[in-house]
Amino acid sequence: MASPLDVFRADALAGHVAVITGGGTGICKGIARAYARLGCRVCITSRKQDVLDATAAELRAETGQDVLALAADVRDPDAIARVLDAARARFGKLDTLVNGAAGNFLAPATALSPNAFRTVVEIDLVGSFHAARAAFAALRDAGDGLVLNITATLHYHGTPLQLHASAAKAGVDAMTRNLAVEWGGAGVRVVSIAPGPIGDTEGMRRLAPGDAAARAKRGIPLGRFGEIDEIAAAAVFLRSAAAAYVTGTVLVVDGGHCVNQPMMLMS
Repeated sequence: MASPLDVFRADALAGHVAVITGGGTGICKGIARAYARLGCRVCITSRKQDVLDATAAELRAETGQDVLALAADVRDPDAIARVLDAARARFGKLDTLVNGAAGNFLAPATALSPNAFRTVVEIDLVGSFHAARAAFAALRDAGDGLVLNITATLHYHGTPLQLHASAAKAGVDAMTRNLAVEWGGAGVRVVSIAPGPIGDTEGMRRLAPGDAAARAKRGIPLGRFGEIDEIAAAAVFLRSAAAAYVTGTVLVVDGGHCVNQPMMLMS
């Protein structure tokens, strides 16, 4: 089966420079791989330097690109600002920020401690704000700036055991719309991708174990889980010139999962 990325020219993202938070693993590692494969210079960041180093080495070997790996906690605005500055110094500019750092786990609201709720909101929402705010000047100066937020569809309906992540991602979507309005005049686009259930990710293994995965698949109109490369392909499109007039919107990539409703049988 051909990769969704095969439709893009090998130099589709040549000349671009991206910092990708959460880029050491999962979906954001896939985005980093796709960007580097298509000519973008990439800096990946997350909290664990050893994970980042392993991913960077893997991506360098696969793509031949110079991949920078710098640890930072997005909850620390000074730390993420240092990463952004280092990437700009290394590559000469910064025109793309992918906000993908996230935290999640299953928990009923009655068992969700204030600290646990705050931690997820601080990583997903506040961390995305820290990174976007710190990147703004570089994105503006690049003349073709993009903030790409990786969000979710959890808050499109009530999702049990996911109050914390739903609240955080709803905030990220709101931030996407507001920043698109504020920053459009500076030449900075702000968009989101909302992935549905994506197979072979740690999130699916932890959040939909065992029978839960099978039930989730039955609710997807296309009848299968998504692939990391399908999210990466959406991220490539949004960074490309083909999306130059796209801002302030959320691109849902979920096989129709969030719009599917159980059929009501009439008696």
